[in-house]
Amino acid sequence: MQSALLFGFAKSKAAAPKAPKYETVTMRSSFAIPTVLLGTAAAAHFAELDVVSYVTGVLGAFLAFQANRVRFVFDEEALEVLIGPGAKKSDNAFVGGENRWAYSSFVNWEFWWPGFPVLVYFKETQTKPEGQLYDTMVERCGPSQNSGPKN
Repeated sequence: MQSALLFGFAKSKAAAPKAPKYETVTMRSSFAIPTVLLGTAAAAHFAELDVVSYVTGVLGAFLAFQANRVRFVFDEEALEVLIGPGAKKSDNAFVGGENRWAYSSFVNWEFWWPGFPVLVYFKETQTKPEGQLYDTMVERCGPSQNSGPKN
């Protein structure tokens, strides 16, 4: 069969391109929480509650800034966090390497307050060991009473 292909006696079948299982999705930013916090800051300012106004104003401005510059992209094989103007690829300043994690490396993930998602947490095995905080905390501080792997 191989020699027949070499001399053109038989036509080879080209492999059809594999359709992706999932389309790439870029999550849209939500400004709902920053808007509520900035509105609360304005109302507290007019009510002369300066501490409340300052705290909610700073937090609201920070969250609006982050929502404007951070994008989460889910492609066929990984979650990628893009940061900055134009949502560019960047290295993770804390652990080195790309801000990209293969789904197969996820050990656990959770949304805190799923009905009102404020924070997403995921644990993965792809990050270099020196980037994993838990092991160092256990080594230096001892095991945690409330969380962590159960042995």
